[in-house]
Amino acid sequence: MKIPALRSKIGDWDYYVTTLTFEQVRQYVSKIDDQLHKSDSLKDLIQRSITNNFLSIKDYIINQPSVFFNSLVLAVYDDYPNWQEIEFKYDGIETYKMGLLDFSSNHKIFPVDGQHRVEGIKAALRENPEFKNHQIAAIFIGHKNDIEGKQRTRRLFTTLNRYAKPVKLDDIIALDEDDSVAIVTRHMLEEYDLFTDKRVIYSKQKAIPTNNKDALTSIITLYQANVELFSVYYEKKFEKKPTKNRVSEYLKFRPSEEEIEEFKIFCIQYWDSFKSKLSFITEYLTLDVNAAVPYRNNETGGNLLFRPIGLLPFLKASLTIHKREEKTFNEIFERFNNINYAIDTPPWQYVVWNPIENKMIMNASSLTYLLLIYLYDSKILQGNELQKLKEGYASKISYEQNLDDVLNEI
Repeated sequence: MKIPALRSKIGDWDYYVTTLTFEQVRQYVSKIDDQLHKSDSLKDLIQRSITNNFLSIKDYIINQPSVFFNSLVLAVYDDYPNWQEIEFKYDGIETYKMGLLDFSSNHKIFPVDGQHRVEGIKAALRENPEFKNHQIAAIFIGHKNDIEGKQRTRRLFTTLNRYAKPVKLDDIIALDEDDSVAIVTRHMLEEYDLFTDKRVIYSKQKAIPTNNKDALTSIITLYQANVELFSVYYEKKFEKKPTKNRVSEYLKFRPSEEEIEEFKIFCIQYWDSFKSKLSFITEYLTLDVNAAVPYRNNETGGNLLFRPIGLLPFLKASLTIHKREEKTFNEIFERFNNINYAIDTPPWQYVVWNPIENKMIMNASSLTYLLLIYLYDSKILQGNELQKLKEGYASKISYEQNLDDVLNEI
């Protein structure tokens, strides 16, 4: 195998930058075996680090016309390839960094970074050999199969994997052109009046800064709310249970424009009912300056739905009612409009709001969800949900009497 390459150097590493066809990856790149450890158990540990994520990469290759990957980092050992440099001149500059890597003998190559990509490529070729001429960038480094060489390559292996970070949710929301929820969320942030202008704030976390006086919610909360809506849409559309894995896999690939439009319409139906049937949301939309002040403050806490830890459980509760009762969103929100959302009063006091310290209480989303369904109609609770509600609420308000009577405190 001879491949054109560019030779370069960083730190004390000499390396070569090139490309390989998928067929060359399949044929020449092996799993890590005894190159990093002698111990069988440690070799097994490395192999077990290859999860089923490579199957997602296989599906990505097969289903995504715009497939693209970062470079593989590959180690060559036992017999280094020959470097045949080529003199290259341009603009009076002379360089010998370009040339050919000649793998003239039985070289052994393994991935230092990109194990899952390698296995995903091989799996894709097993399913569809037509991808064999696709090319992926590769960086070749040298590896010596001795104590010092193994230590050096292990260090590089852990460094590359330790500092590799997954795509941030912020970037998915802002940029992802395959994720239906991100696409629809961006549309709503730009075009839908409930979420335009200052009504949604960018924040590194779901929580809204205490000095914000305008936002209903944060971008991350809106995206997560729309993910919940998508799960319901998915179940109706495909008549399948929307497991986390199924939804995650679906959102990796851009669907048809018709499906995106269908989901957008479903979202708008929900949020239209939300803003028109909840009187305080309707009032909020009429305010131009400091619109959130009547609904979120540091003295009384304000309205449950103007806090991310209240809005998401509310949305989940309304969707549960929608599925269990087969009621329209208009019907659900008309009834929800009659319950109490002031968090400095029961049942929210000591559940989401600490009236002594005047601050929010976290980690109460499950209890908030059950309370909202109970306040809407206790008959909708199923299985052991009522018992969980009683136990959770009793714990929050330090209730020590008969547990069956605790909900009388609401």
